[in-house]
Amino acid sequence: MINKILENLKIAALNEMQIASIEASKKKGDIVLLSPTGSGKTLGFLLPIISRMDPEDTCIQTLVIAPSRELVIQIEQVFRSMGTGFKVNSTYGGHLVKTEINNLKTPPAILIGTPGRIADHISRGRIDPDTISILVLDEFDKSLEFGFKEEMSYIIGQMKNVKKRFLTSATAMDEIPDFTRMNTPITLDFLSNSDAAPVQLQLKSVTAIGKDKLNVLFRLLCKLGDEATLVFCNHREAVERTSELLTAEGIRHGIFHGKMEQEDRERSLIKFRNGSVRVLITTDLASRGLDIAEVRNIVHYQLPTTENIFIHRNGRTARMNAEGTAWLVLAEGDYAPKFITEPVEDIALDENYPLPQLPFWTTIYIGSGKKDKINKTDIVGLLLKKGNLQKDDVGLIEVQDFTSFVAVNKDKAAGLIRLVENEKIKKKKVKIAIAR
Repeated sequence: MINKILENLKIAALNEMQIASIEASKKKGDIVLLSPTGSGKTLGFLLPIISRMDPEDTCIQTLVIAPSRELVIQIEQVFRSMGTGFKVNSTYGGHLVKTEINNLKTPPAILIGTPGRIADHISRGRIDPDTISILVLDEFDKSLEFGFKEEMSYIIGQMKNVKKRFLTSATAMDEIPDFTRMNTPITLDFLSNSDAAPVQLQLKSVTAIGKDKLNVLFRLLCKLGDEATLVFCNHREAVERTSELLTAEGIRHGIFHGKMEQEDRERSLIKFRNGSVRVLITTDLASRGLDIAEVRNIVHYQLPTTENIFIHRNGRTARMNAEGTAWLVLAEGDYAPKFITEPVEDIALDENYPLPQLPFWTTIYIGSGKKDKINKTDIVGLLLKKGNLQKDDVGLIEVQDFTSFVAVNKDKAAGLIRLVENEKIKKKKVKIAIAR
C-alpha cells in the first residue's frame, strides 16, 4: 500500500527518518519523532498509522492534534492526497461549527484538529474519546509554546483506550510532560544536523546606511525580483508597518500574522503558494509547520531573538535538495547574532534596481467546494471550455469545504470572469470573482 501512496503523492522514495518511523512503529512502545522543520514528519507519522487502522471500523480511530489551523489543514490535505480510502475530517477555530457537527455525525476514521476545538467537541459529547486507539501530538513543542497545555491535558485525560502514541517535535525537549502518558517511548532523533544551516542554504547580509532599514529592504526585494521570498518580522505591528511602507513603494506582497481573520490568513497563504504574490511579510507564525514549497529567499528583516527561531525560519527554504538564501538585514553598526557561526557574505546593493514585475498569476475565487461535490476536474473543465483558457493559463487549484481558489493568467482573468459569470458547475450557478 505504501508504494501506491507514494505514487499518489508523486514521491519517488521515503527518506531515512520516515523509514525509521515505520520500522519503530512495529515495536512495542510509543514514538517520539524529533526532526527538523521541512523534513517530512507528516508522512513520518501518517504512514505508520495506516497499517494500524481498520477499514471496517466506523468510529474515530486516530486523533491528530496540531498547534495551528494552517497545520491542521495541511495535514488533512496530505492525508487526502494519499488516497487511502479512509475518511478524514478537520476541526479548528474559524471553521464553521455546524459543518464540523455534521461531519462528526458520521465519524471519520482520522480526525485532525487544534487543541481548543477538539476539547470543546469532547466536552459537548460530539467526539467519543473511547473509540480512539491512536494519538498523534504533532509539533508538540509548538503546542506548548502556544499555551495549549491545559487543553491537551484534558483531551488526553479523556482517552482511555489509546494503544499507540506519536509525538513529533522540531526541537529537542529536556523532558516529556507526564500528561502525555507516553509509554516507554522509542526516540528517533534526526536533529543532529539541525543546529547548522542546511548545506544548500547560503547566508548573506545587507546593511543600511544609518538605522533606517526599510530602504535596504526595498532595494533587496527589487534585486530578488520575482523569486519567492518570506520576510520575517518579530511582531505583527512590524508586519503591518512594513507592509504599509512597501505598498507605498510599489512592492506587491501579502501579509500573514496571528491577529488576522482566519479567512484572510488562508487567502494570503493560497496566493503565496500559487504565485499570485511572490513576497509574504510574516511573523514567526509562518516559520513552523506550513507547507510552502519553493521559497527561494528568507529575509530576516528583524533579526531572530534565538537560535531556534533562526533555524525554523530558515527551514522554509533549501528544502528537498533545493537551494535557498537567508538574508540578514542589518542597520549600520549591527552585527549578526552570536549564535550564527557560519560565514555570512555581505552584499552591496545598487541604488536603482527596477521594481519586480507583476506575477504571471492572479487568484480566482469560486464560491463552491468539496461539500458541494466540486473537484479540480470540474473547475478545469469550466475554465477551459467556457472561459476560453488554455492549460498553461491555469495554475494551482485549491478546493476547500465551501470555496475554491485557482491561479490563472492575470492577463486573461478579467475576460474569464465575464465569460463564466453566468455559468454553472454541477448544474449549480456559483459566484466566480477575482479574489480580494
